[in-house]
Amino acid sequence: MNEHDARAAVSTALLRIVPDADLEALGDDAVLRTELELDSLDFLSFVEQLSSSTGRRIEEDDYPSLRTMHSCLGFLTG
Repeated sequence: MNEHDARAAVSTALLRIVPDADLEALGDDAVLRTELELDSLDFLSFVEQLSSSTGRRIEEDDYPSLRTMHSCLGFLTG
């Protein structure tokens, strides 16, 4: 998966949970859970949607890799 597709997948998954989020205003190093006020259920929903849309299995040990947009991109393109 290239960075463009990874960014689109992350953005789409986040916008399904927080439809009014201004993702362009967030820096790539902003902590997503904090900045978007995602509780644990929101974050799990994000993980499930991201896994479904990318076809990539995401284990609980991978969750720290989904902390920021930058880390998400690294996880999905790595």
